Amino acid sequence: MPKNSKKPAAKTKPTTPTQQRLWLMYPPKLIKKPFIWEVAQKFKVVTNIRQATVTDEIGIVCLELNGGHSEVAKAITWLEKQGVNVEPVEIGIVAG
Repeated sequence: MPKNSKKPAAKTKPTTPTQQRLWLMYPPKLIKKPFIWEVAQKFKVVTNIRQATVTDEIGIVCLELNGGHSEVAKAITWLEKQGVNVEPVEIGIVAG
């Protein structure tokens, strides 16, 4: 390989295992729908509820999705199409 050439960046395969932590926010009209159960039935993902607060006004769930990269991506897209607000969990890094 020539001195200045770089290897192309490795692309993520659709089946590469991935873990994604997400905040799901449900509006009042969607609180009683079983989205977490449905997403585990429709896609090849494992769900893990890390934290949840549900009232009559709002549902907020920290959900971990494990599965192939494309399955996790499809699950997130499906949740958003159902009207669930999906945001990645940001882990704060303290700079030294």
